[in-house]
Amino acid sequence: MLLPSRSTRSRSSRPTDQDSPLTARYSRATMIIAAALLEQVVAHARLEAPNECCGLLALDEGRAAAVYELENLAASPLRFEVDGAKLAPLLFEIEEAGREAAIYHSHTRSEPYPSQTDVNFARWWPGCEWLIIGLENDGEPIARSFMIGEGGVIEELVVEIDG
Repeated sequence: MLLPSRSTRSRSSRPTDQDSPLTARYSRATMIIAAALLEQVVAHARLEAPNECCGLLALDEGRAAAVYELENLAASPLRFEVDGAKLAPLLFEIEEAGREAAIYHSHTRSEPYPSQTDVNFARWWPGCEWLIIGLENDGEPIARSFMIGEGGVIEELVVEIDG
């Protein structure tokens, strides 16, 4: 059984910048994802455990429309690193489709909440939505979504599982 986010903790409004596919263009407090797409992300997280997995979601007005699994070059349980040469064409594809990109990754040893490493990384992607899958809950995954703004301000979004 997949557990959605527990509650919404809001610390600030997220910044917006409509020039990047990695920036939320829609004012919303919810990420909507089909159960099948979320299960694909969870399967990726379980496959890569004990290391973090990582990838992109293509969002269409806040609804996940596609999953793009990426390789964690760091092969680490504490952080992820993506090959820029593989990331760039995916971002272009997402942008050309009129969608926005969200980053997903897993936390295998901690709760699904942005770590300081995540916050530091997010400064390069202001306003980008993050989906974090937590696997430490006795095998029961927990999905939580966040916006990490400038200065490390974190806003949690509700994850709505469709279907």
